[in-house]
Amino acid sequence: MGIFDFLKGEFIDVIHWVDGTHDTMVWRFEREGHEIKYGAKLTVREGQAAVFVHEGQLADVFTPGLYMLETNNMPVMTTLQHWDHAFQSPFKSEVYFVDTTRFSDLKWGTKNPIICRDPEFGPVRLRAFGTYTVRVADPARFLTEIVGTDGEFTMDEISYQVRNIIVQEFSRVVAGSGIPVLDMAANTADLGKLVAAEISGTIAEYGLSIPELYIENISLPPAVEEAMDKRTQMGVLGDLGRYTQFSAAEAMTAAAQTPNSGMGAGMGMGMGLAMAQQMGNQFGNGAAGQPAGPWGARPAPAAAALAAPAAAPQAAPVAPPPPPVEHVWHIAADGQTSGPYSKARMGRMAQDGTLTRESHVWTPGQDGWKRAGDVMELAQLFTILPPPPPPPPAG
Repeated sequence: MGIFDFLKGEFIDVIHWVDGTHDTMVWRFEREGHEIKYGAKLTVREGQAAVFVHEGQLADVFTPGLYMLETNNMPVMTTLQHWDHAFQSPFKSEVYFVDTTRFSDLKWGTKNPIICRDPEFGPVRLRAFGTYTVRVADPARFLTEIVGTDGEFTMDEISYQVRNIIVQEFSRVVAGSGIPVLDMAANTADLGKLVAAEISGTIAEYGLSIPELYIENISLPPAVEEAMDKRTQMGVLGDLGRYTQFSAAEAMTAAAQTPNSGMGAGMGMGMGLAMAQQMGNQFGNGAAGQPAGPWGARPAPAAAALAAPAAAPQAAPVAPPPPPVEHVWHIAADGQTSGPYSKARMGRMAQDGTLTRESHVWTPGQDGWKRAGDVMELAQLFTILPPPPPPPPAG
């Protein structure tokens, strides 16, 4: 081997690029003076493209493969520069490697709400977010339109612009789709394909393509979602009057169970006084033998209860206790519940046989379901009263 052949082998270039960042889209092969030797080896791996730029003009694009940079495989370059100086480079060129694989798991989302006209709710504000993938479809156009002379171009430098294009097209497609808000969740896949198709024309001008676009969520403002939840609850309950009674009963139960609550203490005191009064009426009236009322309760002997020794000093008037709390009752039968019913309604149900001693009942504040005959307030509804004696003779 002569000295000329040795020097020629030493100066042959090996041009290649291995990316370890997974974020770089374009990388320029750095060579001092940008000198490319005759016969240099160019390795373009799968998922890459190599773009030659000669004296500021795009010369050629190489797809994956191994190339010897000679005149027979560089027809475009040959028209720009004659290769007739052996291993000495007669020109200075730049080689840009372009990553043509997909850049995935990229995020997009609406920064501000999108105002749409919904056929059911009228004007609504929507927010949406999702992910997308992007890849370089035309390396030459991408280099000339976006990269320029940047020696290392990353996805972060173009992702903001791509997101703006996605949001713009998404807003236009959703506003003109006429799909109700409640049905959008079932059509996110079709909406994603439609938005990607609309974006393809704009994004192709940059030499890019969006193979996939996913819509993960479409949401309404929190106040609207809360109102929809209320509407759903009312739909489950059905009757507005029953919903109001149910809410009042739940509020009473929560207040009675809240410790150190003035309202809970007052309600508990009222319930206790009402129960004590009913027990006193039952025991006191039974001993006095007075006639019973319509539900078996006998009026209390007021004179005996209020009698006091003559010599005792007159006591200061005492404020009457708060009126007893009217309970409302629920009935469980055949795996279903009904109610709430007032005590008067429960009495009528006991008379016509709809309510029996074995019926399971519940009222706010009661520990689980109980049989009606075991509840003191309801047990008297089932008392069988003796018939009244015959009337006195006339005259």
